[in-house]
Amino acid sequence: MKARLILGAAAAICLAASPTIAAHEKIPAYIKAAIANPARPADDTQRDADRKPAECIAFAGIKPGEKVADFIPGKYYFTRIFSKVVGPKGWVYAVIPSDLDAMYKKHNVPIPPPADANYPNVSYNHMPVAKFVSPERLDVVWTSQNYHDLHDKFFGPADVAAVNKAIYDALKPGGIYIVLDHVAEAGSGLRDTDTLHRIDPAEVKKEVEAAGFVFVGQSNVLHNPADDHTKLVFDPSIRGKTDQFIFKFRKPR
Repeated sequence: MKARLILGAAAAICLAASPTIAAHEKIPAYIKAAIANPARPADDTQRDADRKPAECIAFAGIKPGEKVADFIPGKYYFTRIFSKVVGPKGWVYAVIPSDLDAMYKKHNVPIPPPADANYPNVSYNHMPVAKFVSPERLDVVWTSQNYHDLHDKFFGPADVAAVNKAIYDALKPGGIYIVLDHVAEAGSGLRDTDTLHRIDPAEVKKEVEAAGFVFVGQSNVLHNPADDHTKLVFDPSIRGKTDQFIFKFRKPR
C-alpha cells in the first residue's frame, strides 16, 4: 500500500487563511503541448482528469529552458511532462531516493528506468534523500504526494529539516519549491502520515519556512470539499479524488 503511494503523484488545495491562486489560470501553449505529447504512456494520460497537470504546472510557473528536479518521482508521471515543458534548452533531474531501494526492488521497479529516446533531457539522480545535491543550480524543485512519507518509518524517518535545507541549497536565488500532498485534518500535524498518508498543510508550511523559504501562495485546483480527511487515500470511495494542496515557496533573492 505504501509503495502504491510512493509510486503515485500530484495535486492541489487551499488553506482559507492563506493567499490563494485561482484554478482558472491561463495555460501556456508549451504546457498544453507537453500534456498532448503522443509519446506519453496511456497509464499517464488516463489519470490527467484527476491530476490536472496543466493547471498544476501553470501554477508552479515552470518554463522552457529551466532546470527542474522531480523529487521522489514515483513512476515519472510528471518527469515526462516536465521534459517537454522545459524543452531542449532545459533539463529535468528525477531524484530517486536510495532510501526506497528495497521497496522499488520488491515491486520490480527498475532504478533507473529504461532509457527512453522521447525524453533525452532527463537524468536520474540516485542518492539518500537527506543528502540531495544537484549537478547545477535549479529553477524549480517539485515533489508530488510524497512529502508526508518523509516522516514515515520506511523512510527512516528522514531528517526532514535536512531534506528541506538540501533543496534550499540546490535552488538558485529566487528558485521555487513546490509541495503537493493529501490534506489531513486541520490541527492533526503529523498524526496521519503513516496511517492515512495525509499531512496537515500547516505542518508542511512550518517545516519548509524553517529552512529559509518564503511562502508565495497556494492553488485550489484540486481542492475537494467532499473529502472529510478521515479516510485512507487508497480508500475506493476517495482514491484519486482526495483533497490535496499545492504550496509554492521561493528561495529569497
